[in-house]
Amino acid sequence: MSVDVFAPFVKVEDGAYVDVAPTSARFVKNDSYLLLVWRKFRRSVMGMIGLTLVSLLLLTALFADFVAPSDPKDPSLAFAPPDPISFFVKDGFTFRPQTFAVTESGTLDPITFQPINGPDYDHPRPIKFFIGGYPYKVLGLIPSTTHLFGTDDGQPFHILGTDKFGRDIFSRGLVGSRISLAVALVTVTFITILGTLVGLASGYLGGRFDAWTQRIVDIFFALPTLPLYLALAAIIPATAPSEVFLSFVVLVMAALNWAQLSREVRGKTLALARIEYVRAAQAVGATDTRIILRHILPNIVSHVIVSITTWIPQIVLIESFLGFLGFAVKPPLISWGMMLQDCGNFSVIGSYPWILSPVAFVLVTVFSFNALGDGLRDAIDPY
Repeated sequence: MSVDVFAPFVKVEDGAYVDVAPTSARFVKNDSYLLLVWRKFRRSVMGMIGLTLVSLLLLTALFADFVAPSDPKDPSLAFAPPDPISFFVKDGFTFRPQTFAVTESGTLDPITFQPINGPDYDHPRPIKFFIGGYPYKVLGLIPSTTHLFGTDDGQPFHILGTDKFGRDIFSRGLVGSRISLAVALVTVTFITILGTLVGLASGYLGGRFDAWTQRIVDIFFALPTLPLYLALAAIIPATAPSEVFLSFVVLVMAALNWAQLSREVRGKTLALARIEYVRAAQAVGATDTRIILRHILPNIVSHVIVSITTWIPQIVLIESFLGFLGFAVKPPLISWGMMLQDCGNFSVIGSYPWILSPVAFVLVTVFSFNALGDGLRDAIDPY
C-alpha cells in the first residue's frame, strides 16, 4: 500500500479508496484578525470591566434625561444632603426601596450658622421604575416624560444631594457627561486624524520633508500647554455663545496634543517601510498612496486604537481642569468641570462634602478607558 501524503484519498490494493487525511486537516477554518483579538481580549478581566463601563457611560450619556430622576436645571433646597435610600421604615422591612425627603430642621449649625437639614423619616416615599417626570426629548427628537426611576409624589429625588443653587448633582452629572465625553471624543478625533496623517507622510516619504515636519513637531512639543490653555481660552470674549467658546477650546486642545501621536506613528512607519512586502510593492510600481493605505496603515491601526483609549481620559481630565477654572464650558451648558467650580472653597467642602460627587464621574471615566486600553493593548499585540 502506497500513500501520497499530499492526497486526501489513497488507493489500496483492492481498488478502494481510503480517506487518510485527519479531521482537522479536512475542515480548516481561518479565524479573522478581529476574531483572534476578541478571543484574547475577552480573557482580560480588566479589559472586560473597562468595556462594560465604557458601554454604560456612552449609553448613559445618550439617554441621560431618561436616567436622570430630577430636572438638572430645577432649583430646590440649596446644599441639601443626599436623600437616604433604605428598605426599612418605621413599620419594618419593605421590598420596595424607600427614600426620605430632606427638610429643614429649624436649627442652625453652631460653626457655619447654616440651617441644618435632615431626612424626614416620618414620611417615606417609595421609589418606582419607569415613572413620569419632567419633559424631555429622547436623542433630541422624541418628546417623552418617562424616567428610569423616581418617586410617586413627583418631588425632587437627590441621590447625591444638591449644589449651592439647589440643583440635583446626580442629574446634572448625567446630563453633563454629554458635554465632557463629546469634547473628549471630538478632540481625540482631530488628534487621531492629524497625528496619523502627518506621522504616515513623514515616516514614509522621509528626506527633507521628514526633517522639516519633525522640527514642526518639536515646536509643538516645546509649547507650555497649561499657560497656552489659559491664554488662548481667554481670547474668546465672555459674551460669545457657548458653542463658539466650546469649539475653540476643542481646537486648542487638539492643536496642542496631536504631536505625540504623530511621533509614535512616524516611528512605526519607518520600521514598516523597510519590510519586504512594502519593497515588493514599490518594485512593481505601486503608488505611494496605495502603499500607505493598503500596506502600512492597516498595520498601525491597532496602535492608533489603543492610543485613542488612552487619549480620551486625558482630554476628560484637561476639560475638567479647564472647566474648574472657568475656561471650558459656559452656562447653560453643563459639564463635569463646570460642576467642580463649587469646590473651590475649603469651607464649603468641609460643610457640604457631597459637592465633590462630580469627581466620581471623572474617576470612573478615566478608569474605564484606561482599563479598556490596557486590555486592547494586550489583545492586539501579536508578541
